Amino acid sequence: MEVDEHTQVASMATLNLASSSTSAHQLPLLLVVVFYFFVLSTHVPRATSLSFSYDAFNPDDFRPEDDARVTAGRIELLGDEFAGRARGRVWHKQPAQLWDSTTGEVASFTASFNFSIQSVFGKSTAYAGHGMTFFLAPYTPDLPQESYDGCLGLFDESQAPNYTTVNASGDARFVAVEFDIHRDVWDPSSRHIGFDVNSVDSRGDYTILPDDSLVDAGEMSATVVYDNGTRRLDVALVVGSATYSTAGTVDLQSFLPEQVAVGFSAATGDEYAGNHTVLSFSFHSTLPIKNSRSLPAISSTKKTTLQLSAGVAAAAVLVLLLVAAVAVLLVRRSNRSKQPYDEEKLTTDGEDSLDAVNDEDFECGTGPRPIPYAQLAAATRDFAEEGKLGQGGSGSVYWGHLKEQGRDVAIKVFFRGASMAGRKEYRSEVTVISRLRHRNLVQLIGWCHGRRRLLLVYELVRNGSLDGHLYSKEVTLTWPMRYQIVLGLSSAVLYLHQEWDQCVVHGDIKPSNIMLDESFNAKLGDFGLARLIDHGMSLQTMTSVAGTPGYLDPECVITGKASPESDMYSFGVVLLEIACGRRPMAPPSAGEGKDGQVFRLVEWAWDMHGRGEALDAADERLGGAFDRWEMERVVAVGLWCVHPDPKMRPGIRQAAEALRSRKFRMPLLPPKMPVAVYLQPFGASTMQFGDTTTSVGSSATIPHTSTTSHATATGSSNSSSPPALSRSLNT
Repeated sequence: MEVDEHTQVASMATLNLASSSTSAHQLPLLLVVVFYFFVLSTHVPRATSLSFSYDAFNPDDFRPEDDARVTAGRIELLGDEFAGRARGRVWHKQPAQLWDSTTGEVASFTASFNFSIQSVFGKSTAYAGHGMTFFLAPYTPDLPQESYDGCLGLFDESQAPNYTTVNASGDARFVAVEFDIHRDVWDPSSRHIGFDVNSVDSRGDYTILPDDSLVDAGEMSATVVYDNGTRRLDVALVVGSATYSTAGTVDLQSFLPEQVAVGFSAATGDEYAGNHTVLSFSFHSTLPIKNSRSLPAISSTKKTTLQLSAGVAAAAVLVLLLVAAVAVLLVRRSNRSKQPYDEEKLTTDGEDSLDAVNDEDFECGTGPRPIPYAQLAAATRDFAEEGKLGQGGSGSVYWGHLKEQGRDVAIKVFFRGASMAGRKEYRSEVTVISRLRHRNLVQLIGWCHGRRRLLLVYELVRNGSLDGHLYSKEVTLTWPMRYQIVLGLSSAVLYLHQEWDQCVVHGDIKPSNIMLDESFNAKLGDFGLARLIDHGMSLQTMTSVAGTPGYLDPECVITGKASPESDMYSFGVVLLEIACGRRPMAPPSAGEGKDGQVFRLVEWAWDMHGRGEALDAADERLGGAFDRWEMERVVAVGLWCVHPDPKMRPGIRQAAEALRSRKFRMPLLPPKMPVAVYLQPFGASTMQFGDTTTSVGSSATIPHTSTTSHATATGSSNSSSPPALSRSLNT
């Protein structure tokens, strides 16, 4: 039985009353709420627009046709293995309401998807073919079977020679965005994005792409946006570091019926072939679905029977809820009188307890969701030691295979009896990262807080962390790989700081939190210290600041304020680390530092840059094999980001543009690192080395330098002095 938003509100209110510390006189209110739920659940219909988001595809939600397959969480448009002539289509089983004949309203929608196209006949793309599409077609589609080669699984092959005069009609109509990789007689080029309206001729609106794009370009992302006011269809395609776009005016209402299917198609031939894989897909429409044809019709007799059955079931649920509510109240009251508050319990009554967090608060459409503990135990063979991928300060990470989803995953298991900090990290991860979607972020798949355990389930990023590769004695990351990682990381931070609904301050950007996929694309993870700030809001004062020495903004440590500027400091340190191949801080060693002083990457790199020797700061393991402009620019942007004065640092959009564009005019950096002078409380602190996240509070150890050094001076926070102030001087 489906209920609408009001019913959900009523049911949540019922559960909240039952689980809170209410007294007996509140039971009448509980009865009213439950009765409200009963009435709404049997009388209020549900009307929602089509909205979904898949990072792993559920075969039950999609309809594959011909050679297409939904397998291992992916859509393979031409099957698991390519063999000769093939064509395939996949569409979502729920229709989208494109327009409403009653009101005349037309939908706006946004479709985003990641995909890849791989050549079949070796690395040569000369024989790649033919392309793939994102399409809209009447629900349910009746597209032609004979639609191979350049017909892209949509157009009748027999009509292809007459493409200028013959258009598809009836249930074979379609409007598509094509990503073409082979030039047929009707195509403007061998690589292009175009709009197809009841024909595969896209000469009206198209964008020609470079010959080396699309095929074997790795994972690409596309966004298709339709505006119901202007009838404008916009497409943006991201291939590596390049973005291509095209736009056109298409009155969808005049070409397609009220309800449409949304999906993908592809086709190949005997001589020209390619594999087409859709890796993720999200779709959001503004118009509610009217009289959905995806559900079978129900006769009036059956409706009466179902309504009676629903009424009986709802009455039974009402009684059960009342009994449960009374039982919970009695148990709560009994426990409260017997047990004192225990901070180390997994569930507490404090504001940071997991009792205050409902699974419904985390769930985001078809995105991350709670996963039963039994499934996770089975996926890891009961967390076998041989499947352990690593261990951090708050828990261990295990390899696992979820049979239910058909995919490999990484499962983070927090230590038993998780501390308050551990529970905060868990809650922050689930509530923040579950709502984020970006190709350069590690994707959260699910979570579990059962059996006194906290577990987070992520996509498995197979190449491990950037930290492991930067300091590996066996393998050296090439400069093209490193520069690709830099651009990917900047794209991730740009999304967090400026492109999502709120500004997400990550709080712990460092190489061990940057994972690398099979193509060595960067994926930023570990959002345990993340905080949400409204765009344009001032710095947020925290009771304590957590992070990793060497990557923490020194002023953030002193003032206790986390901000996008503090993230930019960490981002700058990581850039220097990628370019120079050195950790931000290191114990005294032969040839580094004077009089046994600690090596500090920021000071050293600034000194090299000031002497015009930035290229000499490059990682020696590269052997000089790097692009000189790229190396100098990465070092310069890194130093710009670690400027002691936060107001002098760039925003992430400026930094990203500076890294990508040779036309960007960099600001003139001072020849020596500006001195940061901090007015601080008295007290000594000790140096810690390594890559471990710590919480800087009253008893924490933090980096210490004197105010006469080019570094930042810090002190103990035990003093009752007001927050420290800072100023920077150019020397």
